[in-house]
Amino acid sequence: MPMVTRRLRDPDVNPCLSESDASTRCMAENNYDKESCSSHFLKYKNCRKFWNSVMIQRRQNGVKPPMPTAAERDEILGGLGKMPY
Repeated sequence: MPMVTRRLRDPDVNPCLSESDASTRCMAENNYDKESCSSHFLKYKNCRKFWNSVMIQRRQNGVKPPMPTAAERDEILGGLGKMPY
């Protein structure tokens, strides 16, 4: 598996891995009909927006690494009480 692919499959690097997988799975199950999977695409897009805003905020605050690890993300989501996307 190429390095880039491995990196994107790493849950510590990609916070929206499950949303990405759901979109891909939906496309495969629906004969690549984008309209059938629009809700999955929207959820993925909102996930990316949310974690990008978290990353920007952490950078501004000088927190390293800018993207929280998978464990930190679980903590953040748990603190919110519900999925923000």
